[in-house]
Amino acid sequence: MIPTKTAALDFLAQQRIAVAGVSRSSGGEHGGNIVYQRLRERGYDVFAVNPHAEEVEGDPCYPSVGAIPDGVDAVVIATKPSDADQVMQDCVDAGITRAWMHRSVGAGSVSATAAALGRENGITVIDGGCPLMYGPASDFGHRIMGTVLRIAGTVPKKV
Repeated sequence: MIPTKTAALDFLAQQRIAVAGVSRSSGGEHGGNIVYQRLRERGYDVFAVNPHAEEVEGDPCYPSVGAIPDGVDAVVIATKPSDADQVMQDCVDAGITRAWMHRSVGAGSVSATAAALGRENGITVIDGGCPLMYGPASDFGHRIMGTVLRIAGTVPKKV
């Protein structure tokens, strides 16, 4: 196991990142859309994944991680926990080696079975927190939230 911060910075060092579970309606309320928007603003090649949408945030949307042309290096999972297993299986099938299950309060997108599936297949799985709490994607509010959530135990110390 490695420290979460180390895994987070490695994740964010990737240029091509998919966000699975973005909402069809943009309004800035859904965590997946907030992550998608911020990564796009920070210069990442970011790809929306939602099997029920053709376009999200004005960009093309893909039905699965495997449908993204030329693949991606990492995936943020921002789905319901019950859908995270399928997204993780898609990551396994696509040869993805980094996955982040988004979580602030409550269960977020974290699924113990999805995390186990990913780890059993060589994926570095961050099962909690948000990419916007770390490194080049972060902002002051998310860094404060990250500190509070680490104290509360919803962000793992090691992954």
